[in-house]
Amino acid sequence: MSVRTYYHILGVSRDATLDEITAAKNALAKVYHPDANMCSGVDTTARMQEILEAYRTLSNPQKRKEYDLELGGGKKRVFRTYKMGEEASNSNESDSFVACWNAAHKLNEAVNTSTWLLHRESKRKSLSVKILEKLKLRNSEEKELQSRLGTLSLQALQYITILTTAGIPMDYWNPEAMNWLLIQWGQNQAKNYQTLLAQYDVYINQNKTNTERMKLHTQNKQFHTRLKKLLTYAL
Repeated sequence: MSVRTYYHILGVSRDATLDEITAAKNALAKVYHPDANMCSGVDTTARMQEILEAYRTLSNPQKRKEYDLELGGGKKRVFRTYKMGEEASNSNESDSFVACWNAAHKLNEAVNTSTWLLHRESKRKSLSVKILEKLKLRNSEEKELQSRLGTLSLQALQYITILTTAGIPMDYWNPEAMNWLLIQWGQNQAKNYQTLLAQYDVYINQNKTNTERMKLHTQNKQFHTRLKKLLTYAL
């Protein structure tokens, strides 16, 4: 039976920085806080407690050092771990759905940032080229834009790799779908991802109106278009 570590719970790597650990905790808290799930009828209190316990240990340098020693076979002490079901006995830290959720969350951030940058550039180009050249801003701003978009596109490719390797299709990369899937996975972490995706489809068909489903389809289409545009800067 495999043991999930605090890193697994937060969906971060063993060499994650404090900023990354804090960001993961804050993002997960938005999804798992009991107040955010009152209407859905899902009790996420236990999951939230796990997240906070993991954060308290990993955000404290001394506690994290002791915890890492224990994970690496160092001195033994009593600490809490979380065991997965037998169906997930062959899993490891990278198999956590939290890692997929984090990847989708960061991918959406990258796409939104690139969309904002390109919108700002289009407004900038509406200014007189002469004025821009006179101020010697045109070339430097264009280089900076290309550099930022190139960095965002490479980051996006890393997130896409995580999601596609896990077998999660692009239509599920939107925040609403990934939040729903994360909560369901938290209730039963032995579930296969494909089972979760099928359950989400049933949930959408049973609980969303035709208008809401069409709106979600339109949002996904816009996301795909913006993502495709961003990836051109990785070439």
